Parts: sequence; C-alpha cells; structure tokens
Amino acid sequence: MDAATHTWFARRTSHARDWPVPRLLAAKGDTTVSVVLPALNEAATVGRIVQRILPLPVVDEVVVMDSGSTDETVAVAAAAGARVVRREDVLTQFAPRPGKGEVLWRSLAATSGDIVCFVDSDLRDFAPSFVTGLLGPLLTDPSVQFVKATYDRALRSGEHELPTGGGRVTELVARPLLALHWPALSGFVQPLGGEYAARRSLLEQLPFPCGYGVEFGLLVDTFHRVGLDAMAQVDLSRRKHRNADLHKLGQMAVEILQVAQARLGRGFPAPVELTQFVRDGSGYRLVTTDMTEYERPPIVTVEGYSRRR
Repeated sequence: MDAATHTWFARRTSHARDWPVPRLLAAKGDTTVSVVLPALNEAATVGRIVQRILPLPVVDEVVVMDSGSTDETVAVAAAAGARVVRREDVLTQFAPRPGKGEVLWRSLAATSGDIVCFVDSDLRDFAPSFVTGLLGPLLTDPSVQFVKATYDRALRSGEHELPTGGGRVTELVARPLLALHWPALSGFVQPLGGEYAARRSLLEQLPFPCGYGVEFGLLVDTFHRVGLDAMAQVDLSRRKHRNADLHKLGQMAVEILQVAQARLGRGFPAPVELTQFVRDGSGYRLVTTDMTEYERPPIVTVEGYSRRR
C-alpha cells in the first residue's frame, strides 16, 4: 500500500460506533434512505434482519428483493414488515437472469431513496449498526459517494467456528486482482462484502454484473467514475453468514475474474464453462457449469426508469 492509499485509509475508515442515530438524524434533512435485502431462500434469517432495520428512524423504506426463492422467504419477509418485490415484477421488459447482481440492479427501479443501502439477507449476527454505520459518511459528508463495510468474517466448519478465515475468494482472487491492476483500492478490507451504501445518483450510472462479480464491478467502476476520495469504509466489527463450499467458491471466482477482465478492456469471453470434479466411488464425476457472466447497463439508460420510479 503506497503513501496515498495509507492516507486515504486513515481519513476514510471509521467505525460503526462513530455514527450514533441522533447524529445521523441531525444530518439527514430531507435525504431519503432505502435499504435493500437481496434474498434467495433465506427464510431462516431475513425476518429478523427486517425487524431490526424497520425501527431505525433514518430509514425510509425496507425492500426485500426476492431472486426466485422456493422456501418461505417471501412470506417471512412480508410478515416481518418489509415490502417484498419479486425480480419478475420490476423492469418487466427484461427477462430475469439468475444472480445477485440482477436483483440489485432491479432494486433501483423498485426503490426511491436518495441513498440505497444493500444488506445481505443471510447474516446470523445482524445489528442495526450495520445500516447506521454505512449511512454515517454519506449523510454527514456530501463528498462521499460510496461506503463499503469492513469486518472480520467467521468461518464455520461443521460444529466448529473460527472468528476469522472466511472471505476466501477475497484473499485468493479479489485482493490479488486489486494489487495487480487497481492498487489504489488495496485499502478496502472487504472488497467483496455484501454490505455497502451509495448515492442513487452514482448507482444509476454504473453497469451491474448479474452474478457474484457485482461487488467487485461496482467497486472498480465507482473508483473510475468518482475517484478514491469519494469512497469510504466503515468497520462493523464482525460478520457471520453461511459459508460456501469450495465448488461454489470456484464458481464465484470465475465470475469475478470475468468482471475484472471486462474492466481491463478485454471483454467478456462467452460462453464460459467451468469443469469441477466430484469423487464418485473410486473415480471422479465431472461437473460442468455454464459460468458465462452478463451485465446490465446503467439503469439511467433504461427507457422509462425515471417515470417508473
């Protein structure tokens, strides 16, 4: 990390405790805030998260964007008080694609806040400070456009849980990519974290990768559009969620690598197939998955977007 990035880290890194609700309310004025929870089969956790966000006086709406759940996610989220929007019910001129980035992109058309805060819906230790921490820099400093969460990521294996060790794709894929191609972003502790907030006016201008590469793409594209000093991060202490297995992590890595390649001007290779191996008796079974990554255009370019909001 060079001296400039060190300076940015010291200036633009804060802790959730630095942003108490009274301070945010005093700064909020007429700025509106939408909290979006992307969800796919998260009935076990989404309701409690919604219930802890709704009482926050700095939040104007809570929207759960359902990505095709087959469990009780929709019913649980609605019962908890969220407005639930199925991906098929917004921007209906676009056939839905699978992936987290797809529902985040559609959420811009389903919400109205000047600031949009994204929170993953599988968190097992969610606290309201996750939201207030992310909102703090945006509500108190008009020069800040984008705020990313930092935290320690627990790693669970069976009945055992380590306080750190999660974020394996971050350490093995995302961080090396940043070091090689975008070293100014090396100060972000959790570049792939799913908790972040940004001004709508920025998000409207950015393309959204449809899959798990969305966080990496938004981070790099924000840097290119507004510069490092308009970006900040807030320490939320720790984060516990469902850890993916190695095969899923491999698939996530392929999506991130495609997003990085596109931002290096090399385009998206299509189609992309990932071959993985599963032990089957005394031999192996080959599992091939289509991992071709797609992107949605900046939503401000979508006809009717402003009217629909």
